[in-house]
Amino acid sequence: MTLRARDLTVNIGGRTVVDAVSFDVADGDRLGIIGESGSGKSMTALAMLGLLPDGATATGSIRLDDREILGLPDRELARLRGSRIGMVFQEPRTSLNPIRTIGRQIMEPVRIHQRLGRAECRSRALELAKLVALNDPETLLSRYPHQLSGGQRQRVGIAIALAAEPQLLIADEPTTALDVTIQAEILELFDRLVDALGTSLIFITHDLAVLQSIVARALVLERGQVAESGSVEDLLRAPASPIARRIVDAARATSWQKPEAP
Repeated sequence: MTLRARDLTVNIGGRTVVDAVSFDVADGDRLGIIGESGSGKSMTALAMLGLLPDGATATGSIRLDDREILGLPDRELARLRGSRIGMVFQEPRTSLNPIRTIGRQIMEPVRIHQRLGRAECRSRALELAKLVALNDPETLLSRYPHQLSGGQRQRVGIAIALAAEPQLLIADEPTTALDVTIQAEILELFDRLVDALGTSLIFITHDLAVLQSIVARALVLERGQVAESGSVEDLLRAPASPIARRIVDAARATSWQKPEAP
């Protein structure tokens, strides 16, 4: 699986929020997208899945293998969502359906994309709950989102994104709403699952420490444009753009510390 974005541009109400962004994600690759609030990170992800808000338009090109997917009818994009590209959203409290059980929500993409019977779907949901390290998965599948902790809800979101075995996983700030301890657990889970399943990953964050822990290559966005791209190591050692320097400086001013050279 290869995803290629070329000159991706998103406009909302006459305002350009993503401006000629280009990048590649090869099979098994990991790409980070980092930037401050309003830099266009999430809009870039939503454009890939055809999930832009009403009134938004996207131009340029997004090719999945040899197929152009930007501008596909929603019905065709729906077949790609989950089966080829899965997405984990920033806030699972709002992305999960509050009136459906966890089991039913994990089963849904399995039923749609893999066309399994109810018993097989439930068995797959239980398998996925175990895969993302949810405790007491049998009981949890019968619960509702409000009965789970933030970390549990995010694990459910990951299970749903992986349910139909996508080749590319997009994670849009999946640790932002979690405390530091749970953040570390979720990042370790992403790292382990991406390696084990051979899934490509686009990881979106504003947090440099998170970026460093999960990817080796990144784009830095500012006001919808690519300000800098390359290895995370180079970004940390010698940020070239003003926005990258601000991100590094902000991280140093908080809890993050650049590792000492060996």
